[in-house]
Amino acid sequence: MSPTRRRRLLTIGHSYCVALNRRLAHEMARVGADRWEVTAVAPDFFHGDLRDIPLEAIPDEACRLEPVPARLSRRIHFFFYGARLASIMREGWDVVHCWEEPYIVAGGQIARLTPPSAALVYWTGQTIAKRYPPPFSIIERYSMARAAGWAARGHIGAETLKVRAGYERKPWRVLPLGIDAEIFKPDPAAGRAIRERLGWTDGGAPVVGYLGRMVEAKGVSILMRALENVAAPWRALFVGGGPMEPEIKRWADRFPDRVRIAAVPHAEVPAYLNAMDLLCAPSQTTPGWREIFGRMVIEAFACGVPVVASDSGEIPAVAGDCAWIVGERDQSGWAAAIAELIGDPKRRRDLAARGLDRALAHYAWPIVARMHLEFFDELLERRAPA
Repeated sequence: MSPTRRRRLLTIGHSYCVALNRRLAHEMARVGADRWEVTAVAPDFFHGDLRDIPLEAIPDEACRLEPVPARLSRRIHFFFYGARLASIMREGWDVVHCWEEPYIVAGGQIARLTPPSAALVYWTGQTIAKRYPPPFSIIERYSMARAAGWAARGHIGAETLKVRAGYERKPWRVLPLGIDAEIFKPDPAAGRAIRERLGWTDGGAPVVGYLGRMVEAKGVSILMRALENVAAPWRALFVGGGPMEPEIKRWADRFPDRVRIAAVPHAEVPAYLNAMDLLCAPSQTTPGWREIFGRMVIEAFACGVPVVASDSGEIPAVAGDCAWIVGERDQSGWAAAIAELIGDPKRRRDLAARGLDRALAHYAWPIVARMHLEFFDELLERRAPA
């Protein structure tokens, strides 16, 4: 490579249609500006789990952004990118970074379109050794045969994949998710405004929060049962959406004026986190899923909100000693942890301070972006002629 030529990185992901997710591409362009030219491919529109998502803008975005249609986006395993992607792929890249799973159709499409001269890298969220049925098993073998390397979002995912056929001889790294510390930050005024919007006085009982998909695997049921067994006054704020929302609403009817349910755009999540005195992340391991990372934990940390979390999947490694970890199915343990933290503001402040320090030191996007670029540099050095 010429000493004056910047390396060219193409990073692709359907999650990039959400501006806060595209901060990874933005920060790779910003922190690597002297050595990397970064282009992000994002859907111009995507059918998300909770809402339809048109491509969101980032003011003064550092990377070049290429919108591409996403076909069949209601079915994540079968969706694929429009023809515009093929022409972008022919522009000449050193690294193609794929934030799609290697076993889905889009992941295989990217493998097929990536030029042989480019290093293809998958960033995967797999944490369980699964045997995928055709055509997904075929797509995965094809994708990994083409890949130069892969990255897991946590240590459990890395341990699972490093012995899997197709992955085991490829270079790999643990590259976590990140947070935008300019947006996710302590903001008491924003928290007060949200509580007022919800019809709550600022000096009422502590607010116990939940953030995420409203599904059984995320532990919503165990949280509701735990709250029923907390004698101290509490209020509960559930932020998100999903198939369990009607059940949560029926449960909330039993506690007039003590429970609120809100579905909000990702951009409003920091304000809702600041309205909480405590976040609960009670994820539950199932035969087909365990917590991949636990982004809600680091988002709460960054907002200065103390966390009680389960020991499912990657959460203990993500949280370190900065959260109160409870056995995922320990019903009495959940009630006890919530009760103790509700009654101990000093303990909450201590956990909040430690969590904030951890978020800024380990998960701010500039730090995570540098980790990505270092791995890409290593892959290119491995491919360079001796």
